[in-house]
Amino acid sequence: MSTMYLVLAMVNLGLIGLLPRIFFDPRGRKNAMWWATAAPFVAAGAVLVVCFAGVWQPWYLPVPGGVVINESIAVLFACVSIALIAYTIGTHRVPLALWHQDDDAPRSIVTYGAYKYVRHPFYSAFLMALTGTLIACPHPGTLLCLVYTALMLHYTAGKEEHKLSNSEFGDEYRNYLAHTGRFLPRLGGGASA
Repeated sequence: MSTMYLVLAMVNLGLIGLLPRIFFDPRGRKNAMWWATAAPFVAAGAVLVVCFAGVWQPWYLPVPGGVVINESIAVLFACVSIALIAYTIGTHRVPLALWHQDDDAPRSIVTYGAYKYVRHPFYSAFLMALTGTLIACPHPGTLLCLVYTALMLHYTAGKEEHKLSNSEFGDEYRNYLAHTGRFLPRLGGGASA
């Protein structure tokens, strides 16, 4: 793994870690669920550093040029993750609450910008970041971080979707659900704005 990729990955993971400070509503509390979901991003960064230092060895396939190919793909994932985070921040007119807390009900649903393509673009960006770490550094630690995060975000997204489906935006949100993918765009395009 090159120093360039390590720096890019740390910028990507650091941006995810800074989102509560730079974007989300400061009144939001970092509850146990927030910490449980944030932990793998710290762990993935630690695994990258430990592997970069040579303490642990990634499990690369013995393919000529495999490390360079893996890293090139991982760079793409990190860049798309960073761009999607920026696009999602730009989509919002006001900061969001952390984990959609009970005392912060939405005033409207957002179905434009990044949300036109996926229902949870921040989560998509998070999964891209961890997929990139696994590709660049195939190791049980990075695999565990990705799998754990995918399960946690799937659970969290389901809770959020259930809450919005049963809110005052129910009909509108259920229509949005039917036309927009959770973490990946649906084939055939996103919901209408």
